[in-house]
Amino acid sequence: MTAKLKDHLTDQLFEAILSLKDKEQCYNFFEDICTISELKALAQRLEVARMLDEGCIYEAIVEKTGASTATISRVKRCLVYGADGYNSVMPVLRKGKGSDAE
Repeated sequence: MTAKLKDHLTDQLFEAILSLKDKEQCYNFFEDICTISELKALAQRLEVARMLDEGCIYEAIVEKTGASTATISRVKRCLVYGADGYNSVMPVLRKGKGSDAE
């Protein structure tokens, strides 16, 4: 993590997230700490990353997620040149695909 992000407050946030035991606790915590728009934006970026990992084209990603091409480009840049944050969770997303019906 870059020095710009790493500090006591960010460490505290990540420790709190790591302490969550299940999906219900995650929902409760993130509902309190984020606005609905912020949480939806995070979820959208993760879906964009998953779809890019699958090889989907921008048009399909825009259609399914509603993400802008700028957001898709930013996520793609992170997948290729970033800190491997998205890539570190891809195995979980690949394994869980289709396990939760909407």
